[in-house]
This record gives sequence, structure tokens and C-alpha cells, in this order.
Amino acid sequence: MRILFTAGGTGGHFYPIVAVSRELKKIIEEERILGMKMYYIGPDDFGHDVLKKDEIDVRIVISGKMRRYASLRNIVDVFKVIGGTVQAFFVLFSIMPDVIFSKGGYGSLPVVIVSFFYGIPLIIHESDSRPGIVNRVASLFADRIAISFESSIPFFFSKKKIALTGNPIRKNILGGSKEAGQEEFSIFSRRPVILVMGGSQGSEIINKTLMGALRELTKSFEIIHQTGRENFEGVRGEASVILNQEEKTYYHPVAFFDDRMLRSVYALADICVSRAGSGSIFEIAAAGKPSILIPLKNSAQEHQKQNAYEYSQYGAAAIIEEDNLIPSVFLNEIRKLLNDKERLALMTDRAKKFSKPDAAETIAREVMKLGVHSYE
Repeated sequence: MRILFTAGGTGGHFYPIVAVSRELKKIIEEERILGMKMYYIGPDDFGHDVLKKDEIDVRIVISGKMRRYASLRNIVDVFKVIGGTVQAFFVLFSIMPDVIFSKGGYGSLPVVIVSFFYGIPLIIHESDSRPGIVNRVASLFADRIAISFESSIPFFFSKKKIALTGNPIRKNILGGSKEAGQEEFSIFSRRPVILVMGGSQGSEIINKTLMGALRELTKSFEIIHQTGRENFEGVRGEASVILNQEEKTYYHPVAFFDDRMLRSVYALADICVSRAGSGSIFEIAAAGKPSILIPLKNSAQEHQKQNAYEYSQYGAAAIIEEDNLIPSVFLNEIRKLLNDKERLALMTDRAKKFSKPDAAETIAREVMKLGVHSYE
């Protein structure tokens, strides 16, 4: 059986693919299915190393973005989409997969178009509460539509194809121990631990705000901070100027979390401060952590803002919008939350109830079902 993944754009697309691919491998081992091969086709994005580590054969096709505003680049990108579609036509012919799983994003458009031409079964997954343009188009000829948020249902034409699965997460980032986390990050105090993340590539505005509140925060808390690879040296240098020697022992900057580190930080953290990408929300929920979400301003269709507010309605998160993100507000929100034990307990309970930790397995089994049907 040949299974093809496609997506493009961010880590929010790649990590769910990794999660589904791992569940597919488990199913294949359990059911003793022979000869399965997994492929990925998409643009030349930063996440390919992640896919290759999981033994996914990566093929590159060009693609253009579908912008919602007037720009000369839109004209160029039309030709990129056409060129990518021609490339995908030949690459898919050489692979001829039994089923395609698309995570959406501009990079998936050429593959989705060609899948319709070849009549290859297609399952799409929408991470956000407001579906992107590519997934809305793909839904018209997809065999199955998996969604993360119930509020996205009205945006799709065929309701019979839809299943509310949640966003696939990697199961190996859950189930860690506090003791392992304390050793990993050299945390020796009994202070509450705050995990600050800015998405897969980090966030400059969150980094800047944290620096403004850092000295006050290190008086009472341990801070684990994912800065983003490009920002790491600058943030670490700024923190070394702000903090004295004792205060530095309570601040733990990290460029990027791999799976092992995520497993430790999710076990260790008392609260999470994060962007509101769907992947981050569903990971935090599965870990059962209270959170403060800071939606990315001007994200496509304001999907992060919509994600954040839908999740917060469950009582699992507080929200600080970027327009209000200053050190004093940031500091006060953290203090208010950590001083309210009853609210923390409620947020933990609501997060766990919202989570769908079996999303990757649910989708993987549907991918197998479509693939087997096609194979027969």
C-alpha cells in the first residue's frame, strides 16, 4: 500500500502528519500488513527533516500562496501553482498512491488538484476553526473531511463527509514525569513552573514581552522559554544582562523543543503561555495544562484568534490579545492565574475534556480503510 501525505507552510502542518504516520505504522504492525510505503509531496519547507526522520519519502514540487489581498506576487504565484500542478501530475503518476492525506495549506493545492484527475481517494484534515481556502476547495471532491473544531462545520458544503476528530498529536510527547523534567532543565526549587512558547518558529513579540517581565517573574517562578532557533542567541544575551546570577538559575531558555523535551516540559509545567495554533492548543489540552493563549495578530482569517476563543469557551484557557500584550498585563495575568488554585484545577479538568488524544489513530484507521478499498 502506498500512502501519500501533502501539506505546506508551517510546523502546524508537519507534526500532525508525523502523528498520523506513526499510528499507521502501529496499525500495520498489529495487522501484519506488508509492503506499505509513505510519501510526502509539497514545497521546499523547513519541516522536511521531521518527515524524513519518520521514514517518509519526501518529493518537492513548487507552489504559490493564495493571498487574500492585492499583490503583484499573486500573478507570479498563479504560474507557480500551474507549474507545481504539472510537476505533481508526473510525480503522482510515478508513485500512484492508494490514498492521499492532505493537511491543507498552499503547498497541498497541486497534489489535491491532480488527485481529482487520477481519482485517488482523498482525506483532508482542517486544523483550525476557520478553514483555509485550499481545504474549502479540496472538500468539494474529498472522500472524507476531518476537523478539529466544531465551529468549522458550516464552512464545508458536504456535511456527511465530516468527522470531528480533533487535531492529531504525537503521543510520545505525553506521559512524562516531573522528576525527569526537573533533571532535564536543572530545576531544583519548588516554585511553580511557567512554560512559554511562541509556536514552532518562536515569537518575537512574546519574547520581547517576557524580557520586560522577566526579572519580576524570576522572583517567584521557574521559567522555561522556547525562543525559536533564530532568536535564541539574542534572547539569551538579553536575559544575561537583565538578570543577576541568582535570578539566572530560574530562567531556562531553549531554542526548540524536540519530542523528548516536550514530554518533559508538559509534565513539569504548571501553566503554559502559547500562541493559539491548533497544534499547540491540542497538545496543551492533552497534557491537561491551564494556559494563557496569545493569538497571532493578522493570521489568515484570524484563525488563531478564533481557535483561542473557541477553546477558551470550554474554560480551559485565558487570552491576551497582541494589542494588549505589555509586560505588566502579561505579569498580572500569570500571577492572577497561579494564585487561583480552584481555577487552575477547573482549567485542567476542562482541558482534558476538550482534548482528543486519539485523533491521530482515528484518522490513520480511516486512511487505511480508504487505501485498502482503493487497493482492492
